[in-house]
Amino acid sequence: MKHETVQTDIAVIGGGLAGINAAIAAARLGRTVALVQNRPVLGGNSSSEVRVWVCGATGHGTHRYARETGIMGELFVENQYRNPEGNPYFWDLVLLEAVRAENNIRLFLNTDVHEVEAEGSEEDRRILSVTGWMMGSERRLRFESAMFLDCTGDGLVGFLAGAKYRLGREARHEYNEEWAPEIPDEITLGSTILFYSKDAGQPVKYVPPSFAKDITQTSIPIRRVIRSGDSGCHYWWIEWGGELDTVHENERIRDELWSVIYGIWDYIKNSGQFEAENMTLEWVGSLPGKREYRRFVGDYVLNQNDILAQREFEDRVAFGGWSIDLHPPQGMYAQESGSKHLYTDGIYHIPFRSLYSANVSNLLFAGRNISASHVAFGTTRVMATCAVIGEAAGTGAALAVQHGTTPHGVYEEHLAALQQTLLRQDASVIGLRSDDRADLAHRAAVSASGHLRSLALETPTERYPLKTDAGLLLPVSPRLTELELLADAAEDTVLEAEVWSTGRPENFVPHTLEVRGSAKVAAGERQWIRVALEWSPGEAQNAFVIVKANPHVSLYLAGEPQTGVIAFHRSAAPVSAQNPENYRSDQPVVEWTMRELGARRPFCFRAHPETAAFTPEQAVNGYLRPYGQPHLWVSEPLDTAGEAVLELAWPEAVQVIEVQLVFNDDVNEDLINLHHHRTPFEVIPELVRDYRIEAFSSGSWEVLHREKDNRKRRRVHLLERPIAAERIRLVAERTNGSRGAEVVEIRIYGVSEPQ
Repeated sequence: MKHETVQTDIAVIGGGLAGINAAIAAARLGRTVALVQNRPVLGGNSSSEVRVWVCGATGHGTHRYARETGIMGELFVENQYRNPEGNPYFWDLVLLEAVRAENNIRLFLNTDVHEVEAEGSEEDRRILSVTGWMMGSERRLRFESAMFLDCTGDGLVGFLAGAKYRLGREARHEYNEEWAPEIPDEITLGSTILFYSKDAGQPVKYVPPSFAKDITQTSIPIRRVIRSGDSGCHYWWIEWGGELDTVHENERIRDELWSVIYGIWDYIKNSGQFEAENMTLEWVGSLPGKREYRRFVGDYVLNQNDILAQREFEDRVAFGGWSIDLHPPQGMYAQESGSKHLYTDGIYHIPFRSLYSANVSNLLFAGRNISASHVAFGTTRVMATCAVIGEAAGTGAALAVQHGTTPHGVYEEHLAALQQTLLRQDASVIGLRSDDRADLAHRAAVSASGHLRSLALETPTERYPLKTDAGLLLPVSPRLTELELLADAAEDTVLEAEVWSTGRPENFVPHTLEVRGSAKVAAGERQWIRVALEWSPGEAQNAFVIVKANPHVSLYLAGEPQTGVIAFHRSAAPVSAQNPENYRSDQPVVEWTMRELGARRPFCFRAHPETAAFTPEQAVNGYLRPYGQPHLWVSEPLDTAGEAVLELAWPEAVQVIEVQLVFNDDVNEDLINLHHHRTPFEVIPELVRDYRIEAFSSGSWEVLHREKDNRKRRRVHLLERPIAAERIRLVAERTNGSRGAEVVEIRIYGVSEPQ
């Protein structure tokens, strides 16, 4: 047996997505990190051992422009390219390579931390070290760090350190939460084991094991959806253990879940009710995927009312958007639906104060164990949200080490630096504007070879009968006077439309009616119908245009997307009208859905007058995500312009050493790591593919960098030497499929930064 001591700035315990993102964020800020994982693979519940798909703020496409950026965004986009089929083992590799790419991270797999040394009173404790055992290597490892992050999910490190925590459901009166029970209890969400099936191409028999449960003697066949072709996360509802201690009775829960899985397969194969003769089990999980256990107490406890109000915390550092998604304690045996959902009108914000302990001074946490009530946890627990929380926590830990303070000290004294650092990393923060004094782009005059001025899609593909209200979201900058729609009319009629504002800038649903308009339509095909809709909102913002249902009219879907424009279908029914999910249909993001149309198929339209939504100044305005407006520069089509140029100029030469670029990877596109759906392209079409960076110095242009086959959103180019430049320009030569170049942000950094 070997005894070793590992000394790093930061120790991250737990190698799920929260821990991975925390470790990478801290390492990129120059901190040394020990990432400790008790399994042979990274990824936690998303790994090949458990195989839960990575959900986040998009809610499977329910929320608009909500896909995560930052490190989680990088992982999504890389997996989309390398693993379009959703192979769980390839996802493992994407995660492993992302961690190994950071020289400041020391990775310890198969290392189970079970000892914590801490000192201090109950109200003011400090962790000195954590100790773990590396299975298979007979190594006892003691990790000594200035900061510790508990990303274990179950919260073992914080528990052993004496951190305050909660377990179970709070009483309704504690936070005045509508979905909380009247009386507190220790009930949690249960655990799940998944399975995969496949068609073997020939008959396969199935002899169930002796412990397989006869599910016909339960409510499962009546209350849950069973189909022979489904597998993986379609069976998320195989859940149990919410009334038990999900940690201490983990083995009992596993055995019950196994008995039901093999019983379900017996029902599919041998009941005669399914066409499953050639179907066989390909994989059955052996680890219960836990949903809930300890939740630590931080300086702030996020609750249901914060979520529903979309509270803009002064210390917001991340966002979520998954519904408040709570499950019955009985899990798969419950008489009610397997889950109930409550959505906000847009994304919600997560405060930094919920990411560190109220009584252990050097402990942060990320993942499902953050400081949130049980009801609020119902949305923060999904993995992509856990990941962006991890990036925020890892960044906060790095700043705490840098400044020799605590996470609470970062909140009190360095909050602006924390948020600006997150923005510089392109992290998942919405509504905050970069004002980085070191960014020379803020002092530059910005120009371009041109920008998209005409909001129009004129090439039709298929007819869309206007049986129900349709919606079209588009930017209004500075005003809207009329909208043309390509349509067929079976007889003379009147087409009616309305313009609604969206309320909050992070929302993309109709909120306030601004103006109505109508147009007489003569019978005929493929005619452009002009509807007068005069709206001057005062400041640039999105308009949600509702085209009222008309049984005599059909619109046309366009053959290509347009950045900043989304089409909607108004649905009177919930997203899923059948068990096992229960949605309220009166929620705006459920009522107005993109699913029937597809996120990349707007209606054919022409908006008047020309738009200023995509001017070159948008690339330096400090916003990294859609927020009231798209906030990006879009060039004229490259097929007519040849190359697109975005240029920054200064009155006097500046010393340039680094150029940062953020391209548009369409955060409205819902990506998934495994098997929920397949996106029909491996690289986001809007990403700039080939480009070069040039500097104007001493009277001529010099190429500083040339890039081919780019498929990433954020690129950081550190020059070999500083250069004195009067102008810097980005020249986009080719995209991955979109008509024009699309740039969210350009940053320029010099040799030294102002103090």
